[in-house]
Amino acid sequence: MNQPKPEDPNHTSRFDALICDIDGCLNDEHGGPLELGPLAKIAEWNSLARDREDRPIVVPCSGRPISYVEAIARHIGCQTLPIIGEMGAWMFFPDTNRHELDQRITGEHIEAVHALEAFARQTLVPEGCTIQPGKAASVTLWHESTAYLKGEVRPRIERLIEERGWPFQVGTTVAYINCDLEFVSKGSGIDRFCAHTGIEPGRLAGIGDTMSDLKIRERVAWFGCPSNADRGLQAHADVVAANAEVRGVLELLEHLR
Repeated sequence: MNQPKPEDPNHTSRFDALICDIDGCLNDEHGGPLELGPLAKIAEWNSLARDREDRPIVVPCSGRPISYVEAIARHIGCQTLPIIGEMGAWMFFPDTNRHELDQRITGEHIEAVHALEAFARQTLVPEGCTIQPGKAASVTLWHESTAYLKGEVRPRIERLIEERGWPFQVGTTVAYINCDLEFVSKGSGIDRFCAHTGIEPGRLAGIGDTMSDLKIRERVAWFGCPSNADRGLQAHADVVAANAEVRGVLELLEHLR
C-alpha cells in the first residue's frame, strides 16, 4: 500500500493512522445501539484524511470477530488500510477484500482452540456461559454475572489451560473472558499492520478503554482514552477525553487536527 511520506510537503498530518478499539470506544460496551451521528462524523473524518492527508485515518482494532470489525470499518469509511480483528489474529484488507490469519498460527494451535471450546460447550454453557460466535483462533466467554465469570470461571479456565499445556493467555474485558493464543495480541496485530503498510510506529496514534488496549499504547506515539476507560489505562494516556465512548473518540480526534 502506498502511504504518504513524512517528507511529502502535501502531507501535513503528524500521524498516518489512528488505531482505535471498538467496544467502549466506537460503540457502547454493553450492547446499546450504535450512535450513528458520531460515527458518521468519523466517516467524514476518514474521507477528509484520504483526500487532504492532514489527519490520520481511523483504523478499527478489536477482539471482536473480524466480520464484526469489517462492518464497523465500512461504517466509518476505513477503506484503504488493513483492519485488525480477533485480538490481532486476523487482518482484513478492505481495498482487496482479503482476509489474513496470523501465519504463525498452526493446525496444532487450532486444535487447541477447538478443544478449549469443546470443554466450554460441555461444561460452562450448561452453567449459563455463552461462547462468542465467529472466532477461529480464540475462545471468548460471557455470563450475565461478570462477578461469576471473573471470580469462578476464569480460575477454572486458567487451571485447565495449565494442566493441558495449551498455548493460551487469559484476559478480561468489561463483559468477557478472552482466551487468546499466547503470542497473539492487539500489539502483534499492529506489528503486522506496520509490516504490511510500511507505516512506522512513530506515525501511529491510538485510542482504547480497557487494559488489553495497553498493547496499543505500547506501539503508538500518541494515545488517548475516552472518559469511560479503565483508570489503570488512563494513567498511560496522553489525553483523557471528558466524554465517553464514541463522543470521547471525536473529542480526542480534535487533539490531532
